[in-house]
Amino acid sequence: MNKLLLAVLAASLSACASTAPQQERLGSIAATPLKDFNLTDTTIPPVLLLAKAKPYAAPLDQACPKLMDDVAQLDEVLGPDLDAPEAPEESRTARATHAVSNAAMGAVQRTVEGAIPFRGWVRKLSGAERQSREVAAAIAAGTVRRGFLKGVALARNCAPLPVKASVVAR
Repeated sequence: MNKLLLAVLAASLSACASTAPQQERLGSIAATPLKDFNLTDTTIPPVLLLAKAKPYAAPLDQACPKLMDDVAQLDEVLGPDLDAPEAPEESRTARATHAVSNAAMGAVQRTVEGAIPFRGWVRKLSGAERQSREVAAAIAAGTVRRGFLKGVALARNCAPLPVKASVVAR
């Protein structure tokens, strides 16, 4: 039974490593101990630092192309917004593969995190916990800034931003 479990885990990890986002996640998991000891520097993108400093500052240039460019810059570092168009539906096999892949990555992540005794204390004492909070605050500020800029664009009657069909149907 253990051999079968290991074979399934190995197959799912090889499927994980076949896509760029999964490779990045695997690299991030491998770097977890370095992050916990605060030996790696998590660089916050400049666009998020600006958003953190002044999330509700009115943009100097409120022309529609500039507003859309600012939103696109935030989309690039934050990923798609809640109202982004949904990707076409995947096949059942693809969804199952992604589910197994995510479960395997989660298991590997928990194993790596569990390898450090007193991980919570290590993160607090090394400053890694503070750095994680700063990154989370920058991401939250970037999300707020993106919403604010979309509101300014809407008030200025800029070209409509793409909206999910489920949002329109309400």
